[in-house]
Amino acid sequence: MFNPNNPPEKPVNVVAFAFLLIAFLTGIASSFQLPTLSLFLSQEIAVSPTMMGYFYAINAIVGIILSQLLAKFSDKMPDRRRVMMFCCLIAVLGCLIFAFSRNYYVLVLFGTTLLGLGSSANPQSFALAREYADSTGRETVMFSTIMRTQISLAWIVGPPLSFSIALNWGFDFMYGVAAFAFLFCAVIAVTLLPKIQPKSASTTPSLQAPTTHRKSVSYLFAMVFLMFICNSMYLINMPLYVIHELRLAPELAGTLMGTAAGLEIPIMLFAGYLNRYFSKKALIFTALFAGLLFYIGLLFFHTTWQLVLLQFFNAVFIGIVATIGMVYFQDLMPRQAGAATTLFSNAAKLSWVVAGLLAGWSAEIWHYSAVFYVAVFTLIITAVCLAKVRSV
Repeated sequence: MFNPNNPPEKPVNVVAFAFLLIAFLTGIASSFQLPTLSLFLSQEIAVSPTMMGYFYAINAIVGIILSQLLAKFSDKMPDRRRVMMFCCLIAVLGCLIFAFSRNYYVLVLFGTTLLGLGSSANPQSFALAREYADSTGRETVMFSTIMRTQISLAWIVGPPLSFSIALNWGFDFMYGVAAFAFLFCAVIAVTLLPKIQPKSASTTPSLQAPTTHRKSVSYLFAMVFLMFICNSMYLINMPLYVIHELRLAPELAGTLMGTAAGLEIPIMLFAGYLNRYFSKKALIFTALFAGLLFYIGLLFFHTTWQLVLLQFFNAVFIGIVATIGMVYFQDLMPRQAGAATTLFSNAAKLSWVVAGLLAGWSAEIWHYSAVFYVAVFTLIITAVCLAKVRSV
C-alpha cells in the first residue's frame, strides 16, 4: 500500500513536468491522426463516405474493447508506468502501418488494433496523475485541468501542422512524426514518472461505481457519449465540408481546429477555478448551451472569419467537458482512478462508432453539413441525461 507520508523520490517539479510533457506528446500524436484521417481515407485510399464511416466505427470499437480490457487490470497493477510504456510502443507500430500501407483492410485489421490499444496511454497517464495528486495532497481538479490544457496546446499546433505536412510532404512523413512522439512518450513514462502503488478498491469491481453512484455514472456516461458524438461528427465532416461544400482553402480546417484548441486553454483554467464556486453539473450545463450556439451557428455562417469566431463556442463546449467531465467520473468513482478515467475516455471513443456511421451516411445521402442538424437534436437529449446526474 502506498504510504502518503513517503513522497516519491523524484523532485516534484520534474514529475509535474513529465506529466505535462506526456499529455502534450499524446496530444500531438492524436492531433496528427484524427484531423487528417478523413482526408487520408478520401485521397490516399479513395474510399466512399460510407466506407469511411465504417472505418471510424471499427476503429472506435477496437479501441474501446482493448482499452476497457486494459483498464480492468490496470488499477490492480503495481506500476502503471509500464502500462503506459507498453501502450506507447504499440501505438508506434500502429503509426508505422498507417505510414507505409494503403490497403483499406490492412489498416482496419491491424492499424486500428494497434492504435486502439495505444490510445490507452492517455487515460492511463491521467489516472496516474490523479493518484499522484491524491498522494501528494495536490488539488486534483486544477492538476488535471492543467494537464488537459497541454492537450489543447498540442491541438493548437497539431492540426495546422499535420495538414501542412500531409499536403506538402505526404502522409507517410506525417505518421512518422506521430510515431516518434509516442516513442518519446514511452521513454519519459519509465524514466521521469513516479511509481505509485494504487489504493485498494476493496471488493468493488474495477469498472463499476459504488452502488449509490452507479446510476449517476450511467447517465454521465450517456451524457459524455452524446456530447462527443457531436464533436466527432464535426471533426470527421468538417475538413471535407470546408473543401467540397464551402470551397474554401484546405488549410482552413487545420486553422479552425487549432483556433478552438487555443481558446480551450484559458477556458479550461477558468473552469477549473470556477469549480471552487459552482458545481460540475452547472459548468457542464454551460458547456451544453455553448455547444448549441456553435452548431446552430454552423448552419447559418459560412465565411472564413465567421467560422473562426464560432470556435469560441466550440472551445467552451469541449474545454469544459474534457476537463470537468473527466474529474466528474473520478469523483463519482473514488479509489478507481484508472477505471473512471477509462470510462470517460471510452465514452468519447464510443462516440466515434455512431459519429462515423452518421457522418458517412449523411454525406452519402444528403451533404456533409447535415450532421450539424443532428448535433443540435443530440445536445437537447444530452441536457435530459445531465439533469439526472448526481451533483458533486
